[in-house]
Amino acid sequence: MSWGTELWDQYDNVSLHTLKGIEFCEKYTHFLKERCNVEMEYARNLKKLVKSYQPRKKEEDDYVFSWSRAFVDMVKELHDIAGQHEMVAENLQGTVFKDLQGLITELRQERKKHLHEGTRIQDALKQSYQQLDKSKRQYERAFKDSEKALDNYRKADADINLSRAEVEKHRIVMNAKASQCEDCKNEYAAQLQQTNTHQREYYSGSMPQVFQNLQDMDERRVNRLQAAIGQSAEADRNVIPIINTCIDGMQKAAAAIDAKEDSKLVIERHKSGFQVPSDIPFEDLSNMQATENSNHSTPKSAPSDMKNTYKTSTVSGKSRKRGGIFGLFQSSKVDDPKEDFSDLPPNQRRKKLQQKIDAIKKEMAKEQAEREGMLKMKDVYANNPALGDPSTLDKKIEENAQKIDDLRQDLHKFENYLGEADGKHRRHSTSNESLSPSVSDGSTPASQQQVSEPGTPNLQHNVYAPIDGDEEGEDEFETFPIIGTCRALYPFDGSSEGSISMLENEEFNIIEADQGDGWTRVKRDDTSEGFVPTSYIEVHLYDQDQV
Repeated sequence: MSWGTELWDQYDNVSLHTLKGIEFCEKYTHFLKERCNVEMEYARNLKKLVKSYQPRKKEEDDYVFSWSRAFVDMVKELHDIAGQHEMVAENLQGTVFKDLQGLITELRQERKKHLHEGTRIQDALKQSYQQLDKSKRQYERAFKDSEKALDNYRKADADINLSRAEVEKHRIVMNAKASQCEDCKNEYAAQLQQTNTHQREYYSGSMPQVFQNLQDMDERRVNRLQAAIGQSAEADRNVIPIINTCIDGMQKAAAAIDAKEDSKLVIERHKSGFQVPSDIPFEDLSNMQATENSNHSTPKSAPSDMKNTYKTSTVSGKSRKRGGIFGLFQSSKVDDPKEDFSDLPPNQRRKKLQQKIDAIKKEMAKEQAEREGMLKMKDVYANNPALGDPSTLDKKIEENAQKIDDLRQDLHKFENYLGEADGKHRRHSTSNESLSPSVSDGSTPASQQQVSEPGTPNLQHNVYAPIDGDEEGEDEFETFPIIGTCRALYPFDGSSEGSISMLENEEFNIIEADQGDGWTRVKRDDTSEGFVPTSYIEVHLYDQDQV
């Protein structure tokens, strides 16, 4: 169907239709612009919401439970969803919006060109019509004058009172008017032929071409608009898989919530380690001596468990003192914590000491890595003096050695504290050897000289010491607390001594972190435990994220 043949007499309506089409494209660009603003504002608000609910540094200890970790994971996934909405806005604004703006400019210029051509053709036909009308009017006027002159001649020729000269005069006028009428007739006929030619060309050639150009332009606009709407939908479709992945992550976080495990964590966090108080013994008041003693001093027979009962009235191991009237207005000031955490309940003390030991080991590993880097740099300077003076590193190496010595002394001290808290002294040969390099001569640390090969974990990674005083004569080994979780990135057969096999994506609890030998001790839910290569797992410690 062609506009040139079907709409040959609807030029104004076609012109208005093309204008409305371009205006609709502008309307769609305004829609895209506002939608991009909505998407960006939504993403901005989501990120603001995520930021306001992310755990603060001082709140990290509260996010060890499965339900709190699930909330944090859900918030992270929500942050990723916000990023996808930003991606939609950027794609719409960067491709669809700019393409439509260019199309609108192009269509307006092209429409103006075609309409100018149509106006020119219409003006030419209108001028031809005017010329035809003018020539026709001249012909009509000449014809009337010729008829009138002929009538006057006939009257003069019939009038016997007129002289022959006057009759001849009327005849000459008649012939002149007849000749003039014939000229006007020929001019009118020629103009009519020319106008008909213009009209045929107008309706069969020139104007149909203008209509066809307008039709092609409008169809191109429709096709580009179709592509723009499709690109808008594709921008949404491209982010749907990622959003679905984020939603799957939220569902996984929800499925990871374990009420029983959280209850165990509550016990681990708040268990004091005190024994339950025993029954209060009966005091026979009939015994005067007992009564007298009870009046002057605290009964010596008071059970030791009662002292523990008093201890349990403290908050986080820090005693409170009653102040003011009946303790209603009391001070929130607590006693300063002690270095060995002896002011804490037994279980909490062991936990704090273990955290302190882990922090010292981590700091020692950091200092050792810095030391190795400085030693390598010193060797490079020695081999190539142009790069630097090796003596400039001596002071730093000496300071680093002093730091390592101080950390080693602190480690030994806190391990003794932990041994006292456990009621025994544990062997420290492993930690002292693996974490104490020879700093006096700048040699390579022992832990770097002897690296366990895959499949041969170092069984001295941590020594389990027997607890004294076992009535049955059996050795009882201490159990390490769960310090994090991990997921297997690759399968491991666990054929070497002390190791444990694992499947890909299998999850474990971490009971001992890697101490520089490339092995991590993990534990299954069925209580089986062993070493696995650190490079084979994705580690998530409760105090920090490590991968």
